[in-house]
Amino acid sequence: MRVHLMVSRMSKVERFEDLIAWQKARILTTDIYQVSQQGAFARDFGLSGQIQRAAVSIMSNIAEGFERSYLEKFHQFLSIAKSSCAELR
Repeated sequence: MRVHLMVSRMSKVERFEDLIAWQKARILTTDIYQVSQQGAFARDFGLSGQIQRAAVSIMSNIAEGFERSYLEKFHQFLSIAKSSCAELR
């Protein structure tokens, strides 16, 4: 059974790229990369790399979960994405 999420009564999300959460995670990742490559932050390779990976993890887990066959698995990956949000924060 393929997971279909309702966007409205008229349409279903067919691709993870259409999820607003994934779109916002992609923007966040771009912003994190820009900020972490400036000033003293850029010289702290460990910290900048870790927050970059956490940001990528958010959007990756949303995408991977969406592609799973069962809603339970999608929820599991959303939980992992939420944990990556906490790490990034």
